[in-house]
Amino acid sequence: MKWITMLLTIIVLKSCGTGTNSSKFKLKVNQKTFTVGDTLQLNVKNNNNRTYDSIHYFLKGKKIDSSYVFSENDLLGDTASEAIVFSNGKKINSTTNIRLLNNVAPFLYTYTLINEFPHDSEAYTQGLEFFGDELYESTGLRGKSSIRRVNYKTGVVEQKIDLDKSYFGEGLTLLNDEIVQLTWLENTGLVYNRESMEVKSSFTYDKSKEGWGLCNDGSFLYKSDGTSKIWKLDPDNKKELSYIQATTNKSIVMKINELEWVNGQIFANTYQDKKDVVLIINPNNGAITGLVNFEGLRDKVDQIPNLNVLNGIAYHAERKTFFVTGKNWSKMFELTLQKINEAL
Repeated sequence: MKWITMLLTIIVLKSCGTGTNSSKFKLKVNQKTFTVGDTLQLNVKNNNNRTYDSIHYFLKGKKIDSSYVFSENDLLGDTASEAIVFSNGKKINSTTNIRLLNNVAPFLYTYTLINEFPHDSEAYTQGLEFFGDELYESTGLRGKSSIRRVNYKTGVVEQKIDLDKSYFGEGLTLLNDEIVQLTWLENTGLVYNRESMEVKSSFTYDKSKEGWGLCNDGSFLYKSDGTSKIWKLDPDNKKELSYIQATTNKSIVMKINELEWVNGQIFANTYQDKKDVVLIINPNNGAITGLVNFEGLRDKVDQIPNLNVLNGIAYHAERKTFFVTGKNWSKMFELTLQKINEAL
């Protein structure tokens, strides 16, 4: 009797496997890389000529038709298209990754130098932002990380809070009379009282495992994590709500670092970019609309061994000027930007 039971078990298992395989299908797309204005064509490859009750297509969780034209309202970068089919009361899904690039090349910008100010060459600058006429700076490296209030004209550090030696300080921003500072690999953000610069609370990251740059639009926070992604955070609980990917008409740009919000756009540098270039990013879809070339500034600071990269850009709203420095740079520069009448 035992061998009969075993045989029946094998038959049942095989029949279950056949049923599962017969329900498989594959989502097909007309191409893998698109630009804004292109048409995405979706269809289902039925491996076993199985009858489907219904088929539904989705892009980033939004239901779409099998033919979909990309617009500037769509998020750029890598994403997954999905098909969900219903067959004999069962729900089955299949996904295929695609890439959406911008259809316009970024414009080029240059600068006009207005002033040079002293800057602490011991400061491994990670974040820089104005609150009125007060300049706040975040510095990194374990054992040297700090948050500072600086007199930008003299370079004098008026107030400084050192971080615990276990923390590697990263970007900062000021919102709702608070200073928010990131740490790198410690999965921790710190919240300070702006006036006293005392720590009020902390928060942890979610899907973004590292902390790099930070800025805000007056309502929400925006956080980079060393990838192409810039995360939108809830200002109260600091939870990640969504993200964009920094994307040109040719590629997705990685290692997005220090961030600054300026007149509805995000200015961002990329870590270890030897060309000292800052990106101008549309926060709605991730499109890189401009590239600012800060070539020449590095040559004006004290030349030390292993001189580090440009990292630190702050906008002074009243003066309508930008302030730029770098990691361990001996100077900070005030300047204005001009668009060159050409795109890449």
